[in-house]
Amino acid sequence: MAKKMKTIDGNTAAAYVAYAMSDAAAIYPITPSSPMGELCDEWAANGLKNIFGQEMTVRQLQSEAGAAAAVHGALAAGSLTSTFTASQGLLLMIPNMYKIAGEILPGVFHVTARSVAGHALSIFGDHQDVMAVRQTGFALLASASVQEAMDLGLVAHLSAIEASLPIVHFFDGFRTSHEIQKIEMIDYADMAKLVNWDAIARFRSRGVNPERPELRGTAQNPDVYFQGIEASNPYHLKLPQIISEYMAKVSDLTGRSYQLFDYIGAPDATHVIVSMASSCETIEEVVNHLVNQGRKVGLVKVRLYRPFSAEHLFKAIPETVQRIAVLDRTKEKGSLGDPLYQDVCTAYVEKATNIPVIVNGRYGLSSKEFNPSMVKAVFDNLDAEQPKNHFTVGIVDDVTHTSLDVGEGFDVAPEGTVQCKFWGLGADGTVGANKSAIKIIGDNTDMYAQAYFAYDSKKSGGVTMSHLRFGKTPIQSTYLIDAADYIACHKSSYVNIYDVLEGIKQGGTFLLNSNWTVEEMDTRLPARMRQIIAQKQIKFYNIDAVRIAAEIGLGGRINMIMQTAFF
Repeated sequence: MAKKMKTIDGNTAAAYVAYAMSDAAAIYPITPSSPMGELCDEWAANGLKNIFGQEMTVRQLQSEAGAAAAVHGALAAGSLTSTFTASQGLLLMIPNMYKIAGEILPGVFHVTARSVAGHALSIFGDHQDVMAVRQTGFALLASASVQEAMDLGLVAHLSAIEASLPIVHFFDGFRTSHEIQKIEMIDYADMAKLVNWDAIARFRSRGVNPERPELRGTAQNPDVYFQGIEASNPYHLKLPQIISEYMAKVSDLTGRSYQLFDYIGAPDATHVIVSMASSCETIEEVVNHLVNQGRKVGLVKVRLYRPFSAEHLFKAIPETVQRIAVLDRTKEKGSLGDPLYQDVCTAYVEKATNIPVIVNGRYGLSSKEFNPSMVKAVFDNLDAEQPKNHFTVGIVDDVTHTSLDVGEGFDVAPEGTVQCKFWGLGADGTVGANKSAIKIIGDNTDMYAQAYFAYDSKKSGGVTMSHLRFGKTPIQSTYLIDAADYIACHKSSYVNIYDVLEGIKQGGTFLLNSNWTVEEMDTRLPARMRQIIAQKQIKFYNIDAVRIAAEIGLGGRINMIMQTAFF
């Protein structure tokens, strides 16, 4: 396969595959999954052909419950169908998910995993929503990066067709869905070569048809219902092997290796973290760093969470393991442990030999930062004589005292990676300009590129922070920049509100948008900021982008001027 590189976000990667592999999509917008449905609708309107030589049929319903019902109906009629959702939207689909799984229909739900509203609403990412549907009979397949959103999204569609079972393909909301990365695209013609066309023909042949009337959706009594539940066992039992085989086929096509559980680290590791989705990228960076220092540590990346295959877990994890930290990005109140932890513990108890010490940790709820210093804290906890169990990392829990102590400044980013931070005002064009900038770098140079945008739920009018990285090596840093080569502040008042120079490197560059003169800088800039500029020998530039934008007719959109200054 000829390599075609493109700089896109996780939503685009998943939508690109869903469009290729689906006859139809029933959608209802919800943050942060909305762009997937919008993209499919746009591509269909522009006449893009999928692997079946047709435009995808896209319909927006009046709620996520309606979207799930439409998916169910389309699948029952023999149409390969997808949807895109998250959070409360996924919860509204649960009744139909039971039906889709119970009727062994090969639908695929692409989910940007997001917090569920409890004591408060949050639009940001964790695994509370996907953990709330693990009992429906859907398979759960996790992607950790933008590239994996494409590769494993394809595995999800191929496996659903082969197994005649529905799959939730999920990746972290915002952290993966909205992160922009330079990835390798998979051509639609190459996807088509991997499809089991006989399985598609069998699926279409059993679609409801007025020419072949039959009875479906009956009520059952105690005499047969139980037997019917167990009769589907063979479908679920064979699914791990089917997904494993399609992972191998996609690996052969792309050169990127995937297993149901992937292991990274020392072959004789004694201390191992088990985790899934975007945290794995950060943990892998730390593991590689520590292994190079001689530490016997490792990481197990969980790809297929449901059905959970203990056999494949034990194939991945080193026999030398003595202590395991299982990390969950959810909280199951009142349980003995969070979901992934309980599955790993159950697997070891049923194995009944060589059971290591296993502890449970919780991290990253509602997109809470999870960085290398926190990963190191988890490994340090495993080193303790009595490791803390049911811990949290990334917060200070001064109520129930579950949190681990986290150090600062543990930098494991690859040498030569340029890291840039941009402070902006929601709707001033900063985020849009930075999306363009990173795509220009990614699509027009041989460098790898990454961009992530942090903003609060106010969006327009709130503070925005853009985090851009680019360099000669692949970027796995799925966390915010804390050591910047370049910082730009697009709103001058921020210098008195935020520590905008936090983490800037020695000799770094600082660009400020203000109308202040050189003389005014001495009074306008806080003393602490002037001190940092002097001590770290910062290259300090100023531009009056507001005046320039007004003069050339851009109004309040200063993004073009600031982007030009950045380049």
